[in-house]
Amino acid sequence: MKLGIIGGSGVYDIEGLESVERRVLHTPYGAPSDKFVIGQLGGQEVCFLPRHGKGHSLMPSEINHRANIFGMKMLDVERVLSVSAVGSLKENLHPRDIVLPDQYFDRTKRSQDHTFFGNGVVAHVSFGDPTCPELGGLVAAAARKVLAAHPEQAQVQVQEGGTYVNMEGPAFSTKAESGYYRSFGFDVIGMTSLAEAKLCREAELCYQAMALVTDYDCWHEEEGPVSVEMVIQTLTQNTALAKEIITALLADLPGETGCSCDSALANALITPKDQIAPQVREVLAPLIGKYV
Repeated sequence: MKLGIIGGSGVYDIEGLESVERRVLHTPYGAPSDKFVIGQLGGQEVCFLPRHGKGHSLMPSEINHRANIFGMKMLDVERVLSVSAVGSLKENLHPRDIVLPDQYFDRTKRSQDHTFFGNGVVAHVSFGDPTCPELGGLVAAAARKVLAAHPEQAQVQVQEGGTYVNMEGPAFSTKAESGYYRSFGFDVIGMTSLAEAKLCREAELCYQAMALVTDYDCWHEEEGPVSVEMVIQTLTQNTALAKEIITALLADLPGETGCSCDSALANALITPKDQIAPQVREVLAPLIGKYV
């Protein structure tokens, strides 16, 4: 079973890949962020994509999430692990901690870009639980396994669950916004993961974000406001840890899933199949082919 990895800020490649192929894909939704890097790691097939492109050239609002996730589907990926930098909204979540969100709060304005549907086809997927609990548990176990082998990183916490606030950026939060999110008990804030989670659900792919805390946003009175310099400094340490966790995850990744992510569209399509235009049916075939 192929694992898709979306690398965020600081994670632009995966060392140790064997039999590497770099593939340019053309999707019905345009070009993905970069070439897909396909290879073997620990005996498992991996498909890697840098979310922000080569040289971090794409702003969060410029990322073509639909092309990225559709590309994963075209490559027969079944599970997607997303790595991203986030700001902490809680006192007990410190820079370098790892959060595995299981909820999202949407502060974006691009919902039309966060679905594969439209153009005469309507589908409403269940999104009450937006991540894959099985994959989340496997990532948590891998993270704890890696940290146990590094006593010098005993201060790093792994939090299973939590709410990820997805803002658009590229500017960081105002203090008013940061305080607002904290008042609702949200955990971390970032700019990219929500769209991936929505599209993976529509594509019937298991999805889990590994959110690497780099800063306290701008709410913490004893800490300076978040800056690119601060994020990069912490990411340098986080990135090496994230790559070890990916390797550990692959070593224990079961061949079959025990979740229901692969049937998310079973009861989601509302448009009768005889009302779907042939050209639209052809475009969506990798997603809805088994249902229509």
